[in-house]
Amino acid sequence: MSTGRVNILFAAPAHLWDQYRDPLAQALAEAGVLADLSRDHAPEAVDWIVYAPGGPLSDFSPFPRAKGVLSLWAGVERIVPNATLRLPLARMVDEGLRQGMIEWVVGHALRHHLGMDAHILRQDGVWRHEAPKLASERPVTVLGLGELGLACALALAALGFPVTGWSRRPKAEPGLARCLSGRELLQDALRGAEIVVLLTPLTSDTENLMDAERLALPARGFVLLNPGRGALIDDGALLAALGSGQVGHATLDVFRQEPLPPDHPFWAHPRVTVTPHIAAETRPATASRVIAENVRRGQAGEPLLYLVDRKAGY
Repeated sequence: MSTGRVNILFAAPAHLWDQYRDPLAQALAEAGVLADLSRDHAPEAVDWIVYAPGGPLSDFSPFPRAKGVLSLWAGVERIVPNATLRLPLARMVDEGLRQGMIEWVVGHALRHHLGMDAHILRQDGVWRHEAPKLASERPVTVLGLGELGLACALALAALGFPVTGWSRRPKAEPGLARCLSGRELLQDALRGAEIVVLLTPLTSDTENLMDAERLALPARGFVLLNPGRGALIDDGALLAALGSGQVGHATLDVFRQEPLPPDHPFWAHPRVTVTPHIAAETRPATASRVIAENVRRGQAGEPLLYLVDRKAGY
């Protein structure tokens, strides 16, 4: 491992500096990295860039000795198109983000599976002895089997749901009922599902993935959970499918425009639940350890974790 001091530029929105400064410094020290962490390093002195969109940096070209860009976010669709970024780019995958996503997906899947909304809303003195199905009788499809998608799919499978996982590239996971891949098998993955979870990356191939045609494939009245990316769904097609009853409920954590405008029809729709992009928040303590490990790896000449494939877009 290189023993020299490394200069790390924190190029994220200003409000994140106070949240990350101390956890990053501690994680770097624990990883054995001697580092100067700052928001103000001169470009020619920077070795590593910790980055999130919305900060002061948009041009990556004036960093002649930088070894890589380490994203604080899991999604990189706002970074990859930047033509000035020619450095290796690593996305964020950390235990806090993963656990948060599992809890959101499992919580809302169980909420709909058990019919909790009806019990909460119908406290009217009428005894309705209506037991829900068992999990084994309710097929679930998870679109996207990356770090987060696979973790959620396995958590649901562990509860007894028959889970079909779909990914763009072939994957094998014995813990799932089925693993399908490729555009040609997307219809098979969706057909008959009673709960659909969207966790694919957002690329030109996945934008509007759930359009009118695909929304018609799952079981009538199915539940759609989207903690992935807002643009995975054609909003107009979803509203139409909710109106027809093809979609029984949509629980959405991400949107094309955030914050979701107050006059957006999702807010007032009786079968839409809006959560404010909280399914998988990056936590400074756990994210800092991932950043520190990648700096350590890079300084030691080891491969970086979670490198982004620019051509694939994730």
